[in-house]
Amino acid sequence: MTDTYTTINGKSEGFYSEKRSKFFAFAHHVESTDEVKAIVAAYRKQYYDARHVCYAYVLGPERTDYRANDDGEPSSTAGKPILGQIHSNELTDILIVVVRYYGGVNLGTSGLIIAYRSAASDAIAHATLESRQVEEQVTFHYDYQLTNDVMRVVNELSPRIVAQSFADTCSITLAIRRSQVEQLRQRLQKLKERRGECGNSM
Repeated sequence: MTDTYTTINGKSEGFYSEKRSKFFAFAHHVESTDEVKAIVAAYRKQYYDARHVCYAYVLGPERTDYRANDDGEPSSTAGKPILGQIHSNELTDILIVVVRYYGGVNLGTSGLIIAYRSAASDAIAHATLESRQVEEQVTFHYDYQLTNDVMRVVNELSPRIVAQSFADTCSITLAIRRSQVEQLRQRLQKLKERRGECGNSM
């Protein structure tokens, strides 16, 4: 399982032209299909006079949630080349929309593939890439007497504290990079086991 993934920061733009057809590309950082739908709808409204508004997106650290849309172009000549650029750059949490203004001359299947691929590639080339950690959350319930020990583990492994409560039984929810999840769980569980052994010996 991957521990980090690469995405883009914010938004970037790209452009390609061929035989008077113009291809405007827009890359966005996205984290849900609702965001994708809203952004695509906004471009279709803004560029209502364009012949095609094609797009592709990939979501999630594993890059298993993806879709490509040709918006009326011949099958696999628009969305698939855009998606191919996302995959070849190993990006995720990204949407690329390519708006085409028809120039009056047909480009043919291969010409369209080159055009959409080139526009998407240009948008990626102008984007700011960033690497992010894949996090998982761990929730731990414990007696109040263990608070100092729990915080010592937190200080040593540096997880992010998501939530914390102090009551009859305390609880803490921690987010940590995936590769350290098991280590964190084991360290916390040992606190309980050690506490139980101390209790039995008294």
